[in-house]
Amino acid sequence: MPILRQIAQLGQPVLREPARSVADPADPAIQALIDDLLVTAEDANGVGIAAPQVYEPLALFIVASRPNPRYPHAPAMAPTAMINPELVWTSEETETGWEGCLSVPGLRGLVPRHRRIGVSYMSRTGKLCEEELSDFIARVFQHEYDHIHGLVFIDRVASTRDLVSEKEYLRIVS
Repeated sequence: MPILRQIAQLGQPVLREPARSVADPADPAIQALIDDLLVTAEDANGVGIAAPQVYEPLALFIVASRPNPRYPHAPAMAPTAMINPELVWTSEETETGWEGCLSVPGLRGLVPRHRRIGVSYMSRTGKLCEEELSDFIARVFQHEYDHIHGLVFIDRVASTRDLVSEKEYLRIVS
């Protein structure tokens, strides 16, 4: 039975450490972690969550875009577990957009990201997947990919003037 995990908050060392590769996606502990990440992201209205955010320093994250109170305009997709993900290529075209983070509550920032990316990862069944992602889904992937490399979105804002409170963000986007 999946459990809601506590989400590490900015300042916790696990958020600043590079994650370790997952040796065996079929390991029952990894499968349970995936289930826990899925319910934790949904409960917190996240569009993604990385294993380090629940105190597990592993190269694993969920991309689960859907409209919700934190991201009312997010496109809907099936939640996807991405194990040992790699960023294979990036477009030269970038776009600056609003991001928030379950580990940095109450804050949003304008973050430049590549509009299109090529990625590879193992699915939860161990299948190697290669995809091209674009726009919001590419943004979520890059955000979560940063987490497994010890980065958070505030590391990517061009200026602290590009940070706003969650309340102000919701006023801006409505």
